[in-house]
Amino acid sequence: MRYLEERCDLAAALRWAAHYDLHEGICNHFSLEVAEDLYLINPWEVHWSRMKASDLLLIDGEGTVIEGARTVEDTAFFIHRAMHRAAPHAKAVLHTHMPYITAIACTEGGRLEMVSQNALRFHGRIAYDEEYNGLGNDAEEGARMASKLGNHTTLLLANHGAICAGPTVGVAFDDLYYLEKAAKVQVLAAMTGKSLKQVPEEVAAATRQTMAADQQEYATSHWTVLRGMLDEREPDYRD
Repeated sequence: MRYLEERCDLAAALRWAAHYDLHEGICNHFSLEVAEDLYLINPWEVHWSRMKASDLLLIDGEGTVIEGARTVEDTAFFIHRAMHRAAPHAKAVLHTHMPYITAIACTEGGRLEMVSQNALRFHGRIAYDEEYNGLGNDAEEGARMASKLGNHTTLLLANHGAICAGPTVGVAFDDLYYLEKAAKVQVLAAMTGKSLKQVPEEVAAATRQTMAADQQEYATSHWTVLRGMLDEREPDYRD
């Protein structure tokens, strides 16, 4: 079984996504580019809370399963292949329909507002796809969606969900986790009926710049802790 450590990272991310309620049934998909036009991706037949390293599929750029006994969903293949190809910085691509950020994506002109400290992590790093054209189950729609990401690391998909991309699974997962945290605070604040208190643009930009200095180091440490916790309580994810 090739790419064992990469498989463990991806399986761990899927399990933690289930633990934090960032998943939806056996839908949604996480992928990791392990070589040029070669990707690990989760099959749709396994619940994320039970995902193991050996369950993950190794596929090529044509969608052919090179290693694995299950199948890759069409939308997973077309969306993720396009994202990896369009954005060199997107080695890990995590796509979910997690509830709070998706709720924002389901509002007219929905944006992650710069109203909480966690939201400031995404200042200047989040792109928006305003169009919803149905399931991304063909190459054309996958490419259209991927074109919206640009050099950003997060993409909010209208009427759909979100994508976080990064150089490693751990960095992308750290963004996914805090994106939903920021969205939850925004939704709860809006429920008070009072106006959202925006952080001034110059403060938001300066705070983001300060965060950026050690964000990758922090994200890697966060991921190391999460992997260690999973090693203790659910070591079979490595199987």
